[in-house]
Amino acid sequence: MPCAISATGATKLSTGKTSCFSCHVSQLAKNYDLPSDSYHTTWAEPGINCETCHGPSAAHARWFKQALADAPRPADLKLIAARQLTIQQRNDLCAACHAKMSPLTANFAPGERFFDHFDLVAFENPDFYADGRDLGENYTFTLWRLSACVKSGQLDCLHCHTSSGRYRFREAAAANDACLPCHEAKVKNAPAHTHHKAGTAGNQCVNCHMPMTEFARMRRTDHSMRPPVPGASLAYQSPNACNLCHTNQAAAWADERVRQWHPHDFQQPFLQRAALIAAARKQDWTSLPAMLSYLSSPAREEVQAVSLLRLLANCADERKSPVLRAVINDPSPWVRASVVEAFGEDLSPANVAALLHLIRDESRLVRVRAAAALADVAEEQVPAEARVQLRQATDELLDSMRSRPDDMASHYNLGNFHFGRAQMAEALAEFQTAIRLQPDAVAPHVNAALVYSALNQPGRAEASLRAALKLDSTNAVANLNLGMLLGELGKLAEAEQAFRAAFKADPHSAQAAYNLGVLLSKDRPEEALTWCQRAAELGPANPKYGYTYAFYLNQAGRRDAALQVIRQVRERFPADENCQQLEAGLLRAPR
Repeated sequence: MPCAISATGATKLSTGKTSCFSCHVSQLAKNYDLPSDSYHTTWAEPGINCETCHGPSAAHARWFKQALADAPRPADLKLIAARQLTIQQRNDLCAACHAKMSPLTANFAPGERFFDHFDLVAFENPDFYADGRDLGENYTFTLWRLSACVKSGQLDCLHCHTSSGRYRFREAAAANDACLPCHEAKVKNAPAHTHHKAGTAGNQCVNCHMPMTEFARMRRTDHSMRPPVPGASLAYQSPNACNLCHTNQAAAWADERVRQWHPHDFQQPFLQRAALIAAARKQDWTSLPAMLSYLSSPAREEVQAVSLLRLLANCADERKSPVLRAVINDPSPWVRASVVEAFGEDLSPANVAALLHLIRDESRLVRVRAAAALADVAEEQVPAEARVQLRQATDELLDSMRSRPDDMASHYNLGNFHFGRAQMAEALAEFQTAIRLQPDAVAPHVNAALVYSALNQPGRAEASLRAALKLDSTNAVANLNLGMLLGELGKLAEAEQAFRAAFKADPHSAQAAYNLGVLLSKDRPEEALTWCQRAAELGPANPKYGYTYAFYLNQAGRRDAALQVIRQVRERFPADENCQQLEAGLLRAPR
């Protein structure tokens, strides 16, 4: 008989627990009712039962109940056996719980592909250090995909763990057997490899290649199986195996020892990749050529590529698009889906063509991400032969968002979908539902304000933005949108204050700098020039910023400087009509 609980929105502790159930009980059914914000959750058993890994067992149980005591064992046990699954299928089965992910569907069955049901975080997430070591709780699977042993296709979770999760090599005498048979030579003469005496903790493979760290009183091992890289500890303060054991020594000491033992400097590739992630996190696009070169390399690493692609969504430099369009044929569905995120809001004809290619992808994750990116594209702009596939991918997208009616993000994303299609009533309803489910979420308040503005209801738009800022007064997007709204309402002093707050919260915001420049141009022209210059430097991919800077330079009587700026913009955007006209006017003007 299935167990059951009831929980309402008023009992937030019980409601919150339902988010944990999918991995801590078996055969979960939330049975969430949105109008009443209540659950009648059912599950078969607490913990992980047989059916979680072996599929439905009714036929199996029925046969054995009916079979005679001396009946021979049947060839077909009416269950999914681990030996029937491929290595990837076994790993995907474990990953359904051991991953920091976002679900695409309500159900996952043994034998199905992980990326048909889930997306996965990578190093764009602040719960990782820049070099990819665990900072917060990440549930193993991201780092597992980084392991060279896993990528060889020869290793699955059941090599080291039983199906119930017990570790097979707990005894010290057998600890290094975990690395057999692949690393037999090193295991046989471990001290020569580890530089530690036999019988010590430092001579156990897992202690160096899978060091254990702690977060929120939970101890976990690093499943990337990378060697210790104390150089990354020096650069990014991430943990390394040497100093987790030798706590009385500094990372510089460990780095010196590692470099003595390995003069070929095996740390360099790890540090180079970490430097790219660190730069992309800071939106330092001076490293963009190196990032794009890495993504184009046949030797690119999957997790690193996904991380860079997602971080590149914040980069408006048009140099990235040709590289991204080439990456859509990457063998990894995770990488292909992340290319969509890297395109950002750039729906150029070439990028739309690439997205239309991806809606035919074999992976549900890729199709859903591509459909979301194409949500704002009118169907008549899509070639006739692609429209049926686009509708099918869009249906999968909507099914994905509707499969989790108790999830704020699902309603928020549905609101964005409807907003992109100018379906304002539907968009507003979804944003309001998102707010009801998670009242402290800022983003739904901000996007609800965009809907109110589109409906010509500035009072409600302002109230929604101020509600967002009451939750987080430093939110850059809320301040930016409030500034633009207040500017339209003629409340210029308040608009200036909001734009300054937006730029303080996000010093990379070319839009905040631009709006400040325009706002200040009448009363404080010199300060306005400073802000316009900053906008042009921060947003070189938008010709409007360079044009505006040149325009105000000319107004300030600095014609030659204006001409120099507009020519630089024209080199990047030769077809831009505003820039053409300004340059022509400057050339005609008397000196």
